[in-house]
Amino acid sequence: MRFWKGHGTENDFVLLPDLDGALDLTPDLVVRLCDRRAGVGGDGVLRVVRSAAAGVESEAEFFMDYRNADGSVAEMCGNGVRVYARYLVQAGLVPAGPLLLATRGGTKHVQVGDDLVTVDMGRARVGEPFTVDGAEAVAVDMGNPHAVLAVDSVEALGVLDPERKDVNVEYVETRGPRHVAFRVHERGVGETRSCGTGACAVVVAQVLRTGSGRGESYDVDVPGGRLEVTWRQDGHVLLTGPAVLVAQGVLREDWLTAKQP
Repeated sequence: MRFWKGHGTENDFVLLPDLDGALDLTPDLVVRLCDRRAGVGGDGVLRVVRSAAAGVESEAEFFMDYRNADGSVAEMCGNGVRVYARYLVQAGLVPAGPLLLATRGGTKHVQVGDDLVTVDMGRARVGEPFTVDGAEAVAVDMGNPHAVLAVDSVEALGVLDPERKDVNVEYVETRGPRHVAFRVHERGVGETRSCGTGACAVVVAQVLRTGSGRGESYDVDVPGGRLEVTWRQDGHVLLTGPAVLVAQGVLREDWLTAKQP
């Protein structure tokens, strides 16, 4: 079984080319692949498959089958979309420029450049606020659920272990006009170096908190780098950032078939 390894602002993924949908991607295999000591290591797995082969009706040729590191199925991953699109271009499956990708969170419009990839993440849906860690959080759905909390300093937080584990939780520090930093505890993964949908949720929450207008670009710092996010007037959120492929290889058959303790 061939694999690639890539990351978007150090949110890293194992990519499995499976264009014709022949792979039985079990939760156990996902967990083993994402194991940073006994496997390849990653925050999740991206199965690269054609929409028709995956049984997905879409105008997009390819479907992003994303799984969290714990083996659970995820609706959406903003950094993963960019890495997936970068793989399609580098593998010669599509040309650079605009393309459509089918995801469980809907069809995404993607623009692949030389260094950066931009994704129209669709409309943000703002829900009723609720309490996390004893504070009021802004609820934002970006195809997956987020709870956004304002903090004085992300460095002073220590280990992230929020009360709520059924949503992605972002802790946000304001660093200047249209400039924020955040750390994230991702549902099914734990703390990661970056979260693309989380960055989108953070900017939506920041615009709502500050009363600033939509349509302005925000710099969003994460432990793994910087993203750029714009909540447009039409309600869509644009996410721009790097997507890097770092390695490719072949998984040994004896590793794949080995019995686990």
